[in-house]
Order: sequence, then structure tokens, then C-alpha cells
Amino acid sequence: MASSTSTDAAKRAKLPSLTGLRFFAALLVFFFHSSLTDSPIPPNAPINPFADATIADGFSTAFSKAGYLGVSFFFVLSGFVLAWASKPGERVTAFLRRRLLKIFPNHVVVFAAAMILFAGAAVTSAADWLPNLLLIHTWFPQPTVNLSVNPPSWSLGSELLFYVLFPLLIIPIRKIRGNALWVWSALMVAGMVAIQLISTYLVPDTPKSTITPISGMQFWFGYLLPLGRVFEFALGILLARVVLAGLWPKRVGFGAALALTVLGYAAALAAPFQYGFVVATIIPVAALIGATASADVEGRATFLRSRPMVWLGEVSFGFYLVQGVTIFYLRSLLGTETYSVPVALLVIAGFFCASLLGGWLLFRFVEMPAMRRFGRSRRRTQQVPATVSEPYESPAPAVAAALAPAPAREPVPVATAGRTS
Repeated sequence: MASSTSTDAAKRAKLPSLTGLRFFAALLVFFFHSSLTDSPIPPNAPINPFADATIADGFSTAFSKAGYLGVSFFFVLSGFVLAWASKPGERVTAFLRRRLLKIFPNHVVVFAAAMILFAGAAVTSAADWLPNLLLIHTWFPQPTVNLSVNPPSWSLGSELLFYVLFPLLIIPIRKIRGNALWVWSALMVAGMVAIQLISTYLVPDTPKSTITPISGMQFWFGYLLPLGRVFEFALGILLARVVLAGLWPKRVGFGAALALTVLGYAAALAAPFQYGFVVATIIPVAALIGATASADVEGRATFLRSRPMVWLGEVSFGFYLVQGVTIFYLRSLLGTETYSVPVALLVIAGFFCASLLGGWLLFRFVEMPAMRRFGRSRRRTQQVPATVSEPYESPAPAVAAALAPAPAREPVPVATAGRTS
């Protein structure tokens, strides 16, 4: 049983270090896209700007699993922060309204920009682009649909499912006690392994994908399909319960978790392709999130909670959404030419600056105004809305009570709420 002191500390805690950490996850996705030898946008031309073949191959190999690690981090963090910021008794409609406001305004703006810049010419059928606009595109196995318009927006299809499922998942998870949380966490990891085993042995391995070494169906089932990503989301909810209950092992601090993440990434590079999506890195990702949150709960200073890092974390959702369009479009303007190392580094720096500027513009002029205007119920104006960065947002304080196991005769609230980040 957790002590009242640890529980009270958790109730008071904000998690600025987790906010800062999510920028590095978005940065991993940025470097993944910058290193691609085959763009997901037809005609699938190389993005990697290095002329030297050895350096280009090294850059591509080094970041070949970085995007998968970054997205998995965000999915686990989504469950963690939604659970952490959960409010007892909150109506499902209020919860869903805030969640949809966090993703759709930004998504629609970037969707429109992508259609104007290049996707409108490449995607001629509404059957391809309309599912993307509605964020249901990753339920379709066709690559022309599930990676249409703005390819990184595929992850928002999973986030949308997470929002729908959260009010249902949080009720039974709140009832899990003590060390049983670890057992359920292990079962979530087993579920992730099962997804890849099914993908490897039961899903057709032909025809091959144009952008991966496995088939298009295997890539869709093992990586893009939202249903398979629910295990990561549920693991995040369970981790929040672990930290709030004071059960996080103190010997697993941030340094140890970071070292474990490096080892997990090395394993992902060496493992069969589809096992590098989630399986090889999921335990390190969980350790990194749990250790960082515990550091914040205990009030330990980290560089991640500095003002610049928190700002970067706040704009990271916008940065994540625009970096694909920015990189693919700017690279198309440069053609297929490759460059010396200094010039190639300047090209990547240009991609980064343009993406960071776009992320800040989305945060400042789309996300924040939308949340201020529509984020709170007109009938409950006294209720303070959650913070505004998606699936990468800082949780509100004083919310741990929503996750404490209910007394035996206490009625369970109809719904609780939170957010993703």
C-alpha cells in the first residue's frame, strides 16, 4: 500500500519533465523522416540529403527505428497523462469535446496545407483523402488511404480510438490494486508481442510494401492499425496507477531508464523488422515515462523541466504534425540532388527550423485559441480546462484522486477523463 505522503505528493504533482521529454520523442520522428531513402509521398524519392553513400547509409540506419520509438512513446504517454489528469465524475461528452479540440483544429490546418502543397495533385479521389480528414484512414489497409495527404497524421487515427475507449478502460483499471498492476502491465506487453506474431505468421507477406521490407498488409496490421496500438495506451494508464500508488521502483531512475532505452533501441535495430516497431523498445519506453514522472512527483530537478524544454514540449504536437509535410515539400523543391556533409547538415537544420516554426504557429494561433474558446462547457465555466498540447500535453494538478481504488461500496463514476500527450 502506498503511504498517504506519497499519494498526497502525487496529487499535487505537475509533470513538467514529461512535457519536456516529449519534444525528444517528436525529434526522433523528425530525424527518421529526414533520413528516409524512400519518401512515403509518391514518387517515393529519397529524402536523405547526404551525397557520400557511407554517411547516407549510416544516417539512414541510425534513425531507421527512431520514428517507431517516438510514436510508441507518445501512445504510452497518452494513456499515462489521460489517466493522470482524469477528473472523477466528468461527463463523457465534456471529455470527448476537449480531446477532439486538441487534435482536429491542428489536423485540419495541416491537412489543408498538405493538399495545397502536394497532396491535392497526388491524391485525386475523395475515397483516398476523405478518410484522412476524418482520421479514420488507418482502418483501411490500402497504402493510398492509410498514409494519404499528411503521412504522420496516421497516428491521430489511433489517438481518436484511445479517446473513445478511455472512459471505458479507466473504470476497471481504477479497481486494480497493488502488485496486480504489474501483472496487467506484463499482459499488455504480451499483447504487443502477439500482434507481431500474428503479423509475421498469419498476415500475407506479399505484395511487398514500397517503403518497408515487409508486405503492405503486414505493415498496416502490425503498425498502422489502431486496434493493435491499444495495448500501448492501456499500458500508459496502468503506469499512471503504478506511479500514483507509490509503487515505482526507486532503483529505476531516469539515468537507468535512459540507458535501458539505448539498449532497447540497439535491439530494435538488430531484431526482425516488425519487432522493432514496439516490442524491442516498449519496456524501456515504459521505464522512461515512469522514472521521469516519479522524478517530478518527488520534486527532483531535471533539465527536462527547464523553461525552454517545457516550451519545446508544448509545441511538440504541432512540430510533429508539420514536420512530415515540411520535410517532404522542402525536399521536393531541392529535387533529387545530394550534398556534401556541411551542406546536408544545413539542409536538415533548415528542415528543423521550418518545422519548429510551423509547430509554434499551430500551438499559438490554432491549438491555444481553440482550447480557450471551446475547451470548457458554457454551463460549467468555473471548470479549468486541461493544458493544451496534444498527444503531448502536461497534466493538470490535483487529479490523482480519480485513480485511487474506489472503496468497496462507493459507486464508480459514470466516466472519468484525461488527455493524451
